[in-house]
Amino acid sequence: MKKTREPKDRLWTPNFFLLWQGQLVSALGDSIYEIALTFWILYETGSPGLMGAVLAASTFPKVLISSFAGVIIDRTDRRKMILLMDFIRGICITFVGIAAVFGFLEIWMAFVAGITLGICGAFFNPAVTSSIPDMVPSSRIVQASANLSIVRAISQIIGPSSGGMLYHFVGPPILFLSNGISFIISFILAFFMKIPKTMNQDQQYNFWQDMREGFSYIWKMKGLRDLIILTCFLNFFATISIVLLAPMFKNTENLGEAKYGIALAIFTLGMLSGMIFTSVFRIKPENKSLVLAVSGLLAGTFLTIAVTMNSFIFMVSLLFIGGLFNAVVNVLIESTIQLTVIQEMRGKVASIKGTLSMGLAPLAMILGGLLAEFYPIKYIVLSGFMAMTLLFIPLFFLKSFGEFIRYNPEQHKVTH
Repeated sequence: MKKTREPKDRLWTPNFFLLWQGQLVSALGDSIYEIALTFWILYETGSPGLMGAVLAASTFPKVLISSFAGVIIDRTDRRKMILLMDFIRGICITFVGIAAVFGFLEIWMAFVAGITLGICGAFFNPAVTSSIPDMVPSSRIVQASANLSIVRAISQIIGPSSGGMLYHFVGPPILFLSNGISFIISFILAFFMKIPKTMNQDQQYNFWQDMREGFSYIWKMKGLRDLIILTCFLNFFATISIVLLAPMFKNTENLGEAKYGIALAIFTLGMLSGMIFTSVFRIKPENKSLVLAVSGLLAGTFLTIAVTMNSFIFMVSLLFIGGLFNAVVNVLIESTIQLTVIQEMRGKVASIKGTLSMGLAPLAMILGGLLAEFYPIKYIVLSGFMAMTLLFIPLFFLKSFGEFIRYNPEQHKVTH
């Protein structure tokens, strides 16, 4: 009798470990790059509006092509897609680093790099997300999502906390170059990874028909539709607040870049704690909807109060707690989608979700930057977090939404 290669309920398979490692390296480089780019633009131009526009440049392509990318991902080799996107991003950001080192980096180059990163991310992110259910058993999907989220959390702890200091001691050119190298390392690690083919990968297909099928699939599954709508509004208000944190710290007495890095790192440390919790302790399906609603309400509340604090110690303490509950929300949303969507639709659904949830992000970045030109930044940040809090109140009363979140693949099949 032939033995199986991996234990039935094993999370840390070689494939998942390689994916996790690659994500850790590139995510760490990304977090440092974003901090360096943010302050480089602020010091070069002094304009939070232009800062928001440059950051938005990497989001616009995701909005425009993510839904198209999902159709392609479901019909192509996801491993090759991951490799190609890592390679392109590595070459692009390495060039930005070289341009900065030799002193010819211009704002328009940052725009082009942002657009390139956005296009690659539109293909890369859903390719990774849709691969997780094929790498780990269904009983481990929540934990797998949590562990990949931990990667982003670790990068956001180390990146911002060191990014502000490294910006002054090392300079942005080296930080830009380091991010390019991180993508190349991620490419090398992904080269040894194996991802199972989808059932329809080698079949003939009609691109526009597949697109319609993806949107139809989401529209007919009410719980999935409502979850994506919730994600859209959460991202919009969160983006307005988060994108203005850097200029808020820069313009506030006794704060500055170093404390901004520390505050962001502590917030992400809270997220890391929440992700570790969800990766170690299994949340029972029947409790998931209540945990989601309560966590979202508490996350928004603590973040709102944190912005009002004059004491930096109190502020970062509340940011830590807010980050913890925010992480629980993110993991539950992502894992619910992975559990409920069938294999041949995962790429399309992940991309459409990305398109819709990020669709308002560029508007939020630009709107936040423009509002900051006329109104106190602190009040804008406060309003964004307050709006996030209010979004979770209706979840306590939506029965159909709760049933969808509580879906248990081991007991029944979700209605499509």
